[in-house]
Amino acid sequence: MPLDPYLAQRLHLIADLTFADLVDPEAASRFGRFAEDPSPWAQPDVTVENGEIAGPHGPVPVRTYTPREPGSTALLWVHGGGFLAGDLDMPEAHVVASELAARAQALVVCVDYRLATDGVRHPVPLDDVRAAWRWFRDERAADARTVALGGASAGAALALATAVHDRDEDVRPADLLLLAYPFAHFPVPALDAATAAEMAPLPPTMRFTTTDIEFMVENYVGRLTDLPRDALPGAAALHRLPPVHLLVSEYDDLRPSGELLARQLTASDVPVTTYLAEGMPHGHLNRTPALPEVDRSLDFFADALRQ
Repeated sequence: MPLDPYLAQRLHLIADLTFADLVDPEAASRFGRFAEDPSPWAQPDVTVENGEIAGPHGPVPVRTYTPREPGSTALLWVHGGGFLAGDLDMPEAHVVASELAARAQALVVCVDYRLATDGVRHPVPLDDVRAAWRWFRDERAADARTVALGGASAGAALALATAVHDRDEDVRPADLLLLAYPFAHFPVPALDAATAAEMAPLPPTMRFTTTDIEFMVENYVGRLTDLPRDALPGAAALHRLPPVHLLVSEYDDLRPSGELLARQLTASDVPVTTYLAEGMPHGHLNRTPALPEVDRSLDFFADALRQ
């Protein structure tokens, strides 16, 4: 289907902008107006608590979301940002965690892993997520009937790599994986011709070029070749993983990575359920459920947690 109509009518705000332009205050203001949603978001009735856990590279901040009447499900959630951006306050962390906690009556914890900046590289972000997962699984959510692990984009890669480590180390795995528009492969497969043609008019700030993707990988790992299999875990063996619920965005240069991952999981006899967020660009969970497709995407994950 066409790009979401609310986003389409606001494309003029960013039509001529590149990411390099965003250092200019006027350009950044226009991009900020594009990022505004149709109506303000009201946080659901959940208790939010900040804390930190011990990690191999120092303390790792975490944020816990507890619904008024918690059920028997718990989720550790990992935000995206190309391995070099993002924090606990971005909608992809705070809004997603709040909404899933309320919709699924689940205990949700977000992890603020170290980013690949100032010389930090793989495996440091992954080490932080693994430490948070071990703490969450073995201590914070030890009494939960279903303990899930999930993330978005780069966070989905970190969550998937953590699940692969669990399998290889023969420790208690997650019961469920929730992966949103994962960045799981390098090189990323090409878009199909029809989607590429539909996406051609989109502004540069809504696209990932080959140069963009190579930059993210080299910034994260330090090189473009001989990549560790847990850096972009689509290269790893994927058998004996927990059931996966996989969300992809329709207008996303990384969509082929998510679609290939779904095929790989199926070929590896891993149960996988997919959902296509129609009319949405990459990172659409970094908005709020004021957009109907964001609302439906959150329900897709909430339904998985409730089941």
